Amino acid sequence: MTTGEDISILVVDDEAHICRNCLKILKNRYKKVEYALNGFDALKSMESNPFDIVVTDLNMERLGGMEVIARINQAFPTAIVIVMTGYASVSSAVEVMKMGVFDYLPKPFTPYELRAVVQQAVERKKIQIQQAELVAQKNKKISHQLIGNSPGIQKVIQMIQKVAATDANVLIYGESGTGKELIARAIHANSNRKKNVFFAVDCGTLSGDLLSSELFGHVKGAFTGADRDKPGIFKLAHKGTVFLDEISNISMDVQARLLRFLETREFLPLGGSKKTKVDLRLVFATNRKLEEMVKTGEFREDFYYRIYVYPIVIPTLNERKTDILPIAYYFLKQFCVKMGKDITEFHENAAARLIEFNWPGNVRQLKNVIERAVILCESDRISLKEMPLLGEISEIDEMIESIPQTNEELKLLKKEIRQKAVNKVERNFILNALAQSNWNVSQAAKKTGLGRTNFQALMKKHMISRPGA
Repeated sequence: MTTGEDISILVVDDEAHICRNCLKILKNRYKKVEYALNGFDALKSMESNPFDIVVTDLNMERLGGMEVIARINQAFPTAIVIVMTGYASVSSAVEVMKMGVFDYLPKPFTPYELRAVVQQAVERKKIQIQQAELVAQKNKKISHQLIGNSPGIQKVIQMIQKVAATDANVLIYGESGTGKELIARAIHANSNRKKNVFFAVDCGTLSGDLLSSELFGHVKGAFTGADRDKPGIFKLAHKGTVFLDEISNISMDVQARLLRFLETREFLPLGGSKKTKVDLRLVFATNRKLEEMVKTGEFREDFYYRIYVYPIVIPTLNERKTDILPIAYYFLKQFCVKMGKDITEFHENAAARLIEFNWPGNVRQLKNVIERAVILCESDRISLKEMPLLGEISEIDEMIESIPQTNEELKLLKKEIRQKAVNKVERNFILNALAQSNWNVSQAAKKTGLGRTNFQALMKKHMISRPGA
């Protein structure tokens, strides 16, 4: 995966001092930053060694910015373009935004503003590169292994590799939806028991007696309704692995029975008199802090220390942001096969939203979002419209992704996009000037070159008032 330092940046402006200042601001953070003093030199530089990001002025004497952008879009479609423009050129900025420009940077700008917009472009470039790599893997067989290269998940994988070959008790900690059962299955799949059975039991859905009957079995007449002998999961899982999820929900009585089993590997079926000895491995999981439950008397201390031999903590999806797209593509392939669809990728805006979104439901929620998107999608790539659960789509984004059917509809759509984009640019322009002037209207107006009356008129138009006023 390309890092921010690996990204190459080209600054294009016919004013040398602006180029040198941009170079000075960006050089400390990025290894390759160069500049060109006109559009022709910029295109020559792109041809000899294509840059990832181009920051270009619009108004240049030799080959204007609009032409530079058009040629870059045609010859270097993966390049990300940022436009520098003065306030007087806002309408032109709107036009180039429709040409696929990533963002605009109003002049004059501060070093912080330049670094911020470039860093956003760098993050988008990373997504673009990652998407290209994932799309290239489209025809590869779907893997059922753990997905991700983030430090958190790599640590989990290393821990699985170390413990899998042993019979040590494993306690998996993780929030709901992080994939605790997947970790347990990975431990089983990499162990000497992999050819034998794997049982997963949700301890949160069964009461004490029912859970005991499920695990240890019962004999005929053990309780009302027990009309025949029933072998429990522990007997059926001989030589295999049993995964006990939500272990924090089991009763004290079941905890005691499990503790005895861990010590002797023997158990009595409910109502039985003959002990059964089995060889199996137990893997436990919880989303609660068992040590706190021990302190409050909700969990047996001796049982806690018996199962707390090799704890594995699964990071949340928000703690492994770089894994979100690979996981999303895994589910995309999975559901496309299931539904007979041929969706190849996510729209860049959709991919960015997947990464930016706060995932309270973790991987399980991501899976549900992708399944719904595949159902809704009617083209070869998923857009924001197919992922409404990730929040509202901005009006401009929604318009850009719509497809007009006639020339009249196209004209109307362009007009609406232009107006909304102008409003957004104006509002950001005013807010930026006020923030730099500590909300002093006179200073902000002077800084922007507007009269105070005109500046206040724009504030009123966009309903901007001083915080707390």
